[in-house]
Amino acid sequence: MDTISLLALLLTLCAGFSILNHHTFRLPLTIGVLVFSLLTSLLVMILNPLIPAYDLQALPRSMLGAINLPTALLNGALSLLLFAGAMQVDVGHLRAKLASVAALSVLGTVLAVVFLAVAAWYIFPLLGHPVPFAWCIVLGAILAPTDPVSVVGMLKRLGLPGPLQAVFAGESLFNDGVGVVIFGVTIGLATGDSHGVTVSEIALSFCREALGGGLLGAVTGWIALGVLKRQRDPHIDLLTSLALATGTFSIANQLGMSGAIAVVVAGLCFGTSSSQSVFDVPSRRELDGAWTLIDEVLNVLLFMLIGFEILEITPRLFTVMAALVVIPLSIAVRALSVLLSTLPVHLRQWKRGRALAILTWGGLRGGISVALALGLPPGDLRDLLLPVCYGVVVFTIIVQGLTMERVARRLYPASALSSK
Repeated sequence: MDTISLLALLLTLCAGFSILNHHTFRLPLTIGVLVFSLLTSLLVMILNPLIPAYDLQALPRSMLGAINLPTALLNGALSLLLFAGAMQVDVGHLRAKLASVAALSVLGTVLAVVFLAVAAWYIFPLLGHPVPFAWCIVLGAILAPTDPVSVVGMLKRLGLPGPLQAVFAGESLFNDGVGVVIFGVTIGLATGDSHGVTVSEIALSFCREALGGGLLGAVTGWIALGVLKRQRDPHIDLLTSLALATGTFSIANQLGMSGAIAVVVAGLCFGTSSSQSVFDVPSRRELDGAWTLIDEVLNVLLFMLIGFEILEITPRLFTVMAALVVIPLSIAVRALSVLLSTLPVHLRQWKRGRALAILTWGGLRGGISVALALGLPPGDLRDLLLPVCYGVVVFTIIVQGLTMERVARRLYPASALSSK
């Protein structure tokens, strides 16, 4: 299948699922597309053994193989999705809550990895299938970071206070990069490719990727703003921002830095007070509208592919049981990591733990976790961890994502009402 045919098929499926969702479930667009792609995949899996003369899974599997979600997302669409999400963040609120965002993004992610790894190491043997501790750490690294695509999309529908929205979005954008860095280190240790690496080398590698990526993003972001300050053409604004997102991501990867963190910082530069002197109101409105469209199209495509990726999973009783155990465990780990990581920045000042509750339930996982799980090397451990990770992702997107508005309305009734 050539590229244009593949793109036509994907967009046709997205449009069809969107229309079906509009006339039936009326769920938020991305979640509705995910639900219909899951239902389609399950229908194919059920009918396939009933029609032995035809391999109904051949076409979707060839499509998934041509796309290669881990590569397409982690080395492609992620730069645009993160940039679009970063542009929507209120930098003023983010700066005021920078300590909270930093604590959640770095310390909270590390704690979530450790807590989930230790819990899984003890629980898997009780289910009759022990897993090496190094691979339990890999599982933690896959499921620890919240997904910026899911979280930023969710925040659009909620009327939460501005500072809390900034914490939510900032954490999801930055811990994505932190999670990818941790995964890269842990998968090397688990597979033996990084045998003999010391703790100091791991720390230096992490600092180079995270801090170096942030510095690179700040430099490229300010250069782009300096270039745009000399003209007033909205088309040039869009082209320059596209070049900034993709170019920053590519340069960071070439230099061994975190492309995710770099592109987030570059995107945040477009939300600073200095950017107000670069864009007039009509130009900024056109730029935001264009990036919103890019973000929504990529989101729908990504969520549809997540639904189809279930065809890559071979269901077994043990993996189903493991997923049912890890789902509530991941929620508990999320709550504990949020609580402990934000104690130094005075979480107790947020009344009655409302922020803790909403940050816990709003910790959605998404395409990043699925892409990392799909990128695991072939083998028995991949066959075990992939269904578990997939189950957690689907649960958080559908169950937590659809109930998040109700939770927000109960915890922040005034804000929820003002958003209507």
